[in-house]
Amino acid sequence: MDLIARFTATLAADAGAGDDGHLLPGRLARAAAEALGVDGAGLSLLAAETGRSPLGASSADAARAERLEFTVGTGPCLLAHETGQPVFVVEEDIRRRWPAYADLLVDETPFRGIASLPLRSPLTRVGAMNLFFADAADVPRLDVFAALTVADLVTSALTDALVWSSWTVESGPEWLHSPPARRRAVVWTAVDRTCVALDVDAPAALALLRAYSYSAGRSVDSVAADLVSGRVRPADVLCRPGGD
Repeated sequence: MDLIARFTATLAADAGAGDDGHLLPGRLARAAAEALGVDGAGLSLLAAETGRSPLGASSADAARAERLEFTVGTGPCLLAHETGQPVFVVEEDIRRRWPAYADLLVDETPFRGIASLPLRSPLTRVGAMNLFFADAADVPRLDVFAALTVADLVTSALTDALVWSSWTVESGPEWLHSPPARRRAVVWTAVDRTCVALDVDAPAALALLRAYSYSAGRSVDSVAADLVSGRVRPADVLCRPGGD
């Protein structure tokens, strides 16, 4: 079975009842991982009004790798977003360029290599497909043209969902409301509350949340959920957990 057929067959087999479109990104990530024979895949979107949002991942480990990169605020996916160019890195590269992310990635996931490919479309704005490798030696073995083909298939599927489904400008398409995207939206609510409570701007509020989360050994998503629920107060993020 060729690449496109394998991707299409996996995507079709993964369809299930109760999916109104919000589960499409997860299905696309699993189809991408299967078609390319990689150990994990994730899709994310960068938009000026909402920041970076994960859309879907092929596995819990792939989803965790995204959350860890967002927590430290730097890494290969963000670089692919910024430059619009593919980024291929192994553990040694990650440790040299993003040491904080490397420590978390190695401690909390099986991945030792990453390829991040930008997804660009006038309709889907700017996103990235992240491919994860347990063996760093598999990164240079990746067929780049195959990976770019799959990235185009992913972009086409998201674009088709925009064209052929009903949605409003206010809410956007259903795939923007995937479970990972909804969890990330809580972060922006937490940022807003921190801005008001501490009289700081959004970048400063996010930086405080990231520093607190990293010190606590938690993801920003997890800390944000506690802040929104009231288990953590905005004032708490001014100091390290357990500190003065």
